[in-house]
Amino acid sequence: MKKIFGITIGGLQHKILNLVLMVFIATIGCVIVVSTIKTKQLSSVVNNTRVEQQEAIEDSSVKTLLMSVDSSMTKSNALQAYIADDMFSDLRSDVSTMQALAEEIFSQKNDIGKAAFELPDKTKAGQYTPQVLCESGVDYESSELLGIAARMAAPMTAMCSKADYMDNCYIGLADGTFFLVDDHPENKYDENGELIHIAVRERPWYINAVESGDLCFSGVISDTYSGASCVTCSAPVYVNGELIGVVAIDLFLDSMEEYVNESAKSGGFICIVNDNGNVVFAPEGNPLFEVSLSEDAEDLRKSDNAELADFISSALTASTGMKTVNAGGTDYYMVGSPMSTVGWAVVSVVEKELIEQPAKELIAEYDRINERSSEEYAGSAGKLQKRAAIAVFLIFIAGILISRFVAGRILKPIEAMTGDVIEGAETGKLFEMKDVYRTNDEIQVLAESIDDLSKKTKKYIEDITAITAENERIGTELFLATRIQESMLPHIFPPFPDKHEFEIYAIMDPAREVGGDFYDFFLIDQDHLCLVMADVSGKGIPGALFMMISKTIIQSSAVLGSSASDILERANAALCANNQADMFVTVWLGILELSTGKLSCANAGHEYPALKRKNGKFELYKDKHGFVLGGMDGMKYKEYTIELNEGDSLFLYTDGVPEATDAQQEMFGSDRMIEALNKDENANPYEVLGNVREAVSDFVGDAEQFDDLTMLCIEYRGADAEPEENKQA
Repeated sequence: MKKIFGITIGGLQHKILNLVLMVFIATIGCVIVVSTIKTKQLSSVVNNTRVEQQEAIEDSSVKTLLMSVDSSMTKSNALQAYIADDMFSDLRSDVSTMQALAEEIFSQKNDIGKAAFELPDKTKAGQYTPQVLCESGVDYESSELLGIAARMAAPMTAMCSKADYMDNCYIGLADGTFFLVDDHPENKYDENGELIHIAVRERPWYINAVESGDLCFSGVISDTYSGASCVTCSAPVYVNGELIGVVAIDLFLDSMEEYVNESAKSGGFICIVNDNGNVVFAPEGNPLFEVSLSEDAEDLRKSDNAELADFISSALTASTGMKTVNAGGTDYYMVGSPMSTVGWAVVSVVEKELIEQPAKELIAEYDRINERSSEEYAGSAGKLQKRAAIAVFLIFIAGILISRFVAGRILKPIEAMTGDVIEGAETGKLFEMKDVYRTNDEIQVLAESIDDLSKKTKKYIEDITAITAENERIGTELFLATRIQESMLPHIFPPFPDKHEFEIYAIMDPAREVGGDFYDFFLIDQDHLCLVMADVSGKGIPGALFMMISKTIIQSSAVLGSSASDILERANAALCANNQADMFVTVWLGILELSTGKLSCANAGHEYPALKRKNGKFELYKDKHGFVLGGMDGMKYKEYTIELNEGDSLFLYTDGVPEATDAQQEMFGSDRMIEALNKDENANPYEVLGNVREAVSDFVGDAEQFDDLTMLCIEYRGADAEPEENKQA
């Protein structure tokens, strides 16, 4: 045996050294193999988990985002359509008011006499002033109608001054003369100072109103004097079957055009489509629609793009919800809502890729974080293996223990991390930082990266949840508003169990969450029952608030008033006192003397009641209408009397019944209403209202309810009527 460096070759020490070296080499080999296998397994698990998380986050985030965008775009678009349509609704109401006023004045022309009138005065520029114009060749001074029309100067001037949207109002007369109120008298003269004549009876608004025989809207036309784009609402005026003229108001669309152009700054844009399928307003430079007011403008309902044609057709009749439409090779999200008053639609458009961009950016950021973490982990694992090998070679005697210790130190947090990642992939539980990962090396860096990504994901989900909760809160508040409004109306039947002289029943179905119609009935004293049926000019929350005010004022006036007309006059004065919103209410009011059946009535611009005599049929009772409440202070109301006998019935309603519209825009009408009333001649009030409501529902079908549906029916049984239980006995 030889000794080399103090070690006997072939001796026990050599063998022990060889054994230790073999154990060391085997240990190192095992550590390397185990570490390699574990590392590959971990990398595979992390990669698979990353892919699964990415797919889950992408699917969840995109679905949540689209649900939020759908709800937001649909509600926002419906609100924009409501706001735009509200102007046309107000315009329609004001033209109807002018029509009623003109018919009233011309029907009394022999009693009231003519008023003075004058040509446009340039010095009154900027002031709302009455003016007279005429067609070429017409002598306005000899007109028999112009002096009567001039009686409307004061209310027409008041309407222009009070309505923010209104710049003018006018009446074109059948003899070619023209009476108007605006604040631009200077533009009625040409550059030579000559008065510009207007072909009154050739204007589209005049021709359309005469041909239709009813209130109508023009398309987008140019104003005769200013050249500005506008829509004209007009209505014919007939007295005793003779055409007197046409009243009209222009709605200038410069503010609507500006609003549409501003919408393009938010990423998407809105456009306005008229009832002929033509785009009348859209932002300049938009990629889809070309604005054209010519007669040969493209009808999008007949577009070669079937998706776009179907969408536009749907948007003109009902709210569409969010739809995907491909145009020009690009996918767009579109939402459409109709403007029911004028038959137009508001369309909101946003590029699909723009909406889905946040979700894509989230996934891309997630990929970047995972890629960076994986690279950091791979580099750190390699360095760690080298350090472990050097430590084993330097510390020979403790090599095995150190190797096992280092391997255990490395693998324990990695195995724990792998378990948490797998659990998160299976259960959806978010990854959280634990003490076992706090190794102050690359393992902790990887754990902190995954923890940061999990927190960002949680925050994103919480933000989406908060948006959804806010939408649900708004819906709950509207539901409570509906319940509050219902509680304001009499809703317990029979309302007066100890009163046997009559049987009464009433209902109110609002078109939206809250409505502007209301009915009321209450005992002024033990022998007098007050009946009220009313319709506020507005809808939604404003209409509901004005309805509550009107109901309270009318009830208070009934306590103070001595007659139906006196009650309406007191209520009108109270509503006009501080009516900054320029709202009004139509009212039919009657006071029934229970002991005699005498019904004293007055009508403030409301629908005709329907009367049924015992063993007879319901017929419209065409009473004399007064002016609406809240429209003009100092109005007087005519009172009339209906003698009710035992078994007679009276039916009251708002315009939501005859004006209920089906999908073809045809109205239910008074004739169908009378037919429904007479469906069962032995029906009690509850059954009468049920028959009418059923007939309206069958007629309207799936079309959206446009107006509130409010009805009341009372049957007079006589002063000596017995309780129902006595009759049965």
